Amino acid sequence: MPTTIPLLLIVDDSRTSRMLIRKQITHLRPNWQMIEASSGEESLSMIKNQLPDFISMDVNMPGISGLEAADHIRFKYPEVRIVLCTANIQESIRNAVAKANIGFVSKPITERSVTESIAFWEQKI
Repeated sequence: MPTTIPLLLIVDDSRTSRMLIRKQITHLRPNWQMIEASSGEESLSMIKNQLPDFISMDVNMPGISGLEAADHIRFKYPEVRIVLCTANIQESIRNAVAKANIGFVSKPITERSVTESIAFWEQKI
């Protein structure tokens, strides 16, 4: 777990989903900083300037998918902890997530799904 104030990047093309995640994180981890991106491309651009500790990433977005963006991020910044948060629970997605060593929680965004994300981000490696 980082010794500084953690920075979370929330990536989702749904403004509502980003707002729900932000609300839950603010409630559960009020000291965390948060930034948002509305696409995989935007997230890749943002992390060049501000590397987050944790990322919540939707899978199905226009342009590059969250899984593709997560692969790019994991390759370049393996220390960043990523959780894919998606309604797409197909076996192929679960297998890709396990292979990439990233977390997985299913939508809808609830206190439980956000709590599961936090548990993944904060687990000791």
